[in-house]
Amino acid sequence: MNLKYMVAIFALAALPVCAQAQQKGAPKVTKADAQKVIQIVSGDKAKAKIYCDIAKLGEQMEQAEQKKDEKKMEALSKQADEMGKKIGPEYVALMDGIQEMEPDSKDSQEIGTMLEALDKLCAK
Repeated sequence: MNLKYMVAIFALAALPVCAQAQQKGAPKVTKADAQKVIQIVSGDKAKAKIYCDIAKLGEQMEQAEQKKDEKKMEALSKQADEMGKKIGPEYVALMDGIQEMEPDSKDSQEIGTMLEALDKLCAK
């Protein structure tokens, strides 16, 4: 999965959570935060499945966005938000923080590259 596509999926999946985070002020995320999430997800088969299911929802969200189907986007986004909570607060915080980052920033690019490791879990 290409990096920009993956970041877009995470951003879409985190929209409802991010709306809350913007009200509270989302903390800046680091590569260490991403590594922690990678360890959490890759170390737990159930969480890895949820992560992969969120990625599938991200693909559906992208299709809905292309069709400008905001109702479907909202429904899928809520579903992804609920699934993300099952992965854990670290995942939710990382997604919040990614939403706040400039997509072309060095940190954003590095975190995206790190998260590509999780995509390999979905290919199995």
